[in-house]
Amino acid sequence: MSSFDERERGEEAKFAHDASLRFKAEARRNKHLAHWASAEMGVTEADAIANYVAEVIAADMTEAGPADVVRKIKADFDAKNVEIDERAIEAKVAQFDIQARGEVLSEA
Repeated sequence: MSSFDERERGEEAKFAHDASLRFKAEARRNKHLAHWASAEMGVTEADAIANYVAEVIAADMTEAGPADVVRKIKADFDAKNVEIDERAIEAKVAQFDIQARGEVLSEA
């Protein structure tokens, strides 16, 4: 095997590893967001929170970036008459993104 092939395989492995870490961090971020949003909406039942976590994670599969999650949480807040605007939700996204990346990297 040539050094070029070895380097190419190494780059592919690194890309796959990085993609896996990004996916885990985004899922963890969404879990934190769902827990925060649940608390803001007054949801306290463990099953309801677990279901909401799954809904938020699924909502993030709609499009690239967190805009789909922000829209989902904002719509849920509006339905529950929780007065938190999109900018506040986006700030929480940024906060939990940093937290989740740190958690995932520390576990890797």
